[in-house]
Amino acid sequence: MDTKATSQDWLYTISPKKKLIDLNFKEIWRYRDLLFLFVKRDIITQYKQTVLGPLWYFIQPLFTSIIFTLIFNNLAAIPTGNGIPSFLFNLAGITSWNYFSSCLSGTSDTFKANQGIFGKVYFPRVITPLSVVFSNLIKFGIQLLVFVSFYIYFVFFTDKAFNAVPQTAILLIPIVIAFMGLFGLGFGMIISSLTTKYRDLTFLVGFGVQLLMYASAVMYPLSYFKEKVPDYAWLVEYNPMTTIIELFRYMTLGIGEFSMSKFLYAGVISVAFFLIGLVIFNKTEKTFIDTV
Repeated sequence: MDTKATSQDWLYTISPKKKLIDLNFKEIWRYRDLLFLFVKRDIITQYKQTVLGPLWYFIQPLFTSIIFTLIFNNLAAIPTGNGIPSFLFNLAGITSWNYFSSCLSGTSDTFKANQGIFGKVYFPRVITPLSVVFSNLIKFGIQLLVFVSFYIYFVFFTDKAFNAVPQTAILLIPIVIAFMGLFGLGFGMIISSLTTKYRDLTFLVGFGVQLLMYASAVMYPLSYFKEKVPDYAWLVEYNPMTTIIELFRYMTLGIGEFSMSKFLYAGVISVAFFLIGLVIFNKTEKTFIDTV
């Protein structure tokens, strides 16, 4: 009797990736339970053994919006446009920015943070950064509800009149959210891959994200920056996150202008970063265990 195993005797075959761009949806779907467990782990452990727990999801954007309002709008007198309350303007920018920055920060340390499990068992490595994007999507949903609640409060329960009308383009907001997730995921995978060889990047990510926030029109309108600093306006204007945040504000508050060219620009840059990050990530995962 021939007992020699053939490839047909096995349910799955694990082999090195050969494609340049390989996002095996079939394999990811097969490991969907593991993806769910990683998402659950990220949500539960983030605020485990804290006094306030999930309340930090609400506290962080609210306190940041208050500080921005006091410093940039009251002290520096930066206008918001259309009489929009400064707090609501800042909350819109922070809500959209937080999702991107959380995805970027969470995925930028993938290889180093998971080297133990990566070295012991096989599963599609891309599931780990994907779980960060999905767990932060839940956090973003909570903060978006906070923003909607304050929007309703300012519109219906205050005497101050202002023109904040959601535009029909708000139907495209799920796509804008996808842009934020893809951009943060791609950028994060690039940094995570580079940190396996260049550990200095780990220290740069923290304050680098903070600096990027100031160049993303989170706390000021793009039109105001172009008016005050026209020579350097292109640095902010061509920042993909500036475009995404401006689109988010236009869709929800009616501030600024909607441009299909900007919408497509944000989409192309986000997808491009994701594909580049995926290529580098797939290449790094083959040898990272020798360098981490």
